[in-house]
Amino acid sequence: MEAKQVKPPLNVISFIVENKPGVLFKVAWLIRRRAFNIESISVGPAERPGLARMTITVYGDETLVEQVVKQLRKLIDVVKVSKLDPENTVIREMALVKVNVPDQKARADLDYYVRAFRGKIVDVAPDATIVEVTGAPQKVDAFIELMKGFGIKELARTGATALLRSPKGIPGEER
Repeated sequence: MEAKQVKPPLNVISFIVENKPGVLFKVAWLIRRRAFNIESISVGPAERPGLARMTITVYGDETLVEQVVKQLRKLIDVVKVSKLDPENTVIREMALVKVNVPDQKARADLDYYVRAFRGKIVDVAPDATIVEVTGAPQKVDAFIELMKGFGIKELARTGATALLRSPKGIPGEER
């Protein structure tokens, strides 16, 4: 009997960086050097002008992830960095899913599922519909799994974005 392979835990790392060219490359290169695969990454302007918030998710054990966090803190363009505790973090993701809807029955069934997942139909064509669904990554995964029964034509996901529930924001060193 084959031993079941245990996947290391998914880790969420959030950081504030200077919003300038080349920073994303430096971060991705540093993580690649540590032999991690970035599962998802989201980047956008932060609350302060000139800064951006990056959120990445990676699978790995605690020791290796802590090494990555320490290395990120050494990058000159990184202002704050922290591994977020999933129990104390709001994590969301958005997906656009183009599904096959060949007839009225399929369209009605799709509408039912979209409402159940609190999604939105954002585009309708004669044979396909694009649905937007937002929520925890597990919710998005469940919706996508359900849509496979319709036939997924195209899929785009934003990747996880996260904020710590604490009013203090990201714990960690500030430069």
